Parts: sequence; structure tokens; C-alpha cells
Amino acid sequence: MRIIRDLTPDVQFNQPIVTLGTYDGVHLGHQTIIREMVSEARKKGKESVLLTFHPHPRMVLYPESHSVRLIDTIEEKLEKLEKLGLDTVILFPFTIKFSRLTAVEFVRDVLVNQIGVSQMLVGYDHHFGKNREGNFQQLEELGVLYDFEVREIKAVETNGIAVSSTKIRKALAEGEMKKVEQFLGVPYQLSGVVIHGNKLGRTIGFPTANLYLDQTTKILPEMGVYAVQIIVRGNRLNGVMNIGKKPTVQQTDAISVEVFIFDFEAEIYDETVRVYVYDRLRGEQRFGSIDELKSQLKKDEENARSVLTAMV
Repeated sequence: MRIIRDLTPDVQFNQPIVTLGTYDGVHLGHQTIIREMVSEARKKGKESVLLTFHPHPRMVLYPESHSVRLIDTIEEKLEKLEKLGLDTVILFPFTIKFSRLTAVEFVRDVLVNQIGVSQMLVGYDHHFGKNREGNFQQLEELGVLYDFEVREIKAVETNGIAVSSTKIRKALAEGEMKKVEQFLGVPYQLSGVVIHGNKLGRTIGFPTANLYLDQTTKILPEMGVYAVQIIVRGNRLNGVMNIGKKPTVQQTDAISVEVFIFDFEAEIYDETVRVYVYDRLRGEQRFGSIDELKSQLKKDEENARSVLTAMV
């Protein structure tokens, strides 16, 4: 998969079939559009192209807001897109100046003059251009004017609910990981580097891998305890993850992420691991004593083992 970060004059395309959008999460709706586009491009001997934006438009338009969080990091998004068979991804640099382009200017100056679009596939209710003024009808009219085809892909539903990035974010905020997986088609993932913690876990029989995550953009699920699988040195292992402030053992507002890996004793400090989050077992709790905490952790392990065994 070719990744283009700058549309210079020497970048060439082969009669590109294009779709565009932020594609945060690359959920089932996004996947349907891309698969349709890839299939059509291969049949016609053309190039499948996704034009997406980096950084995310809301981060540029509302820099003072600290609430902008994304389902995928840029690395995770590109990995998912490559698996779908895309020929090319354009990581278009989103700027304030670019945000002021009207829908007509965007189509003419970028899609037609720079990319040479031959056909477009867009999702339902797609909007683009300054203040999101452009819609499917206008895109069809511009297609006639600039000689490219336009096709709209209907919404993808799961259990009667139209899939969207907004609904995935809401499910994450509520810790509804099964719903997140239904919308994404895969379990939610977190990637991070194992760092040194206070090592309290190993003194009570539950040594954990403390993860350093880039929390400036990535959405963390609701605080609580989760059944997870973790990829360590190429091996997929079962475990329990805690996201929270550990109120029983520390007084801080800092949120930590740590995983107790079942039947695992190796030192993995400074290694990068990936965690797949399957189910929320409970919310975060404050316990009256370390013994009460240990008792609950044993129950968490039993519950997680049951959840993860049932998936096999």
C-alpha cells in the first residue's frame, strides 16, 4: 500500500477511484466502502485511493479542546487499511487554510486537478468542504461537470443500528466492549510500552505489566477491569486489564493502565505490546484492605478466564 503525505506534481495516479473522510476506527461501514472500491478498481484496472486527513480536522479547528480522542492511532488506522487491499492512502495535511476551501474548490483543485479522480464512492450522509456544505447531490452535479462518476454506499447496520464512529466512541465511554467489537469487526486494541510501576502487584501475587500509552489522542475505555488478550513477543496470552486510579493503594488523579498476564513470569520492560479488549468485568472499586483487594483480583481472574475460554 502506497502512503502519500504530500500531493506534489510528481505524484501520479492510475485513473483513481477515490473515497474520502477521516475514517476513524475503520469500522464496518468504512470497510464496506473500501472493499467495494478495491473490488471495482481491480475489475477496471484502476487505482483504489483513500484520501484521509492528518491530523484529525477537529484537532486543527478546535485546538483548545482536550476532548478530541480517536478510536485508532494513525499507525493502527494504516495497518487496518492495508489489510483491506487498498492501493494508496493519501494522508492529506489538514490546515486552517484548507478548511476554508468550499466544496467546489476542494473537488476542482484537489480531487480533479491534483488527483485526477475518475470515480468516487462515498458513504451515506457524506458531507465535505467548508462548513461541511458539500453533499452527495452536489458531488453528483460536480461529477457531471468534471467528468467523474459518483456512487453512494448505503449505511451498514448491525443489530438494526447504523454503524458510526460516534456510536463507537459512546460505547467506549460506557465500557461496552462487545458493542465496540460488533461495530469495528475486531476487538478494540491498545498499544503501549511496558514501564516500571510501583511493583505492588507482585507483592500480593498479581504482578502486572504497566503500560505507557499515548493518551493525547487515543480513547481509553471507561475505567474498570477488563478481560483481555495481550500480544507479547508474538504470543497471544490471556489476562486482566485495569484502567483507573487504583484508589485502594494510591491517592492520585493519574489514570494508569496495567495488565496481569496469566501464567507468565518473564520480564518485558521497555517492550511494546498490544492489548485486545474483550469485555468489561466490573467498574473500579475502592477496597477496605489489601486482603479484600486480593480476594477480588482472584475473582476477576476467574471471570476473565471464563470469558476468554468461551471465545475459543
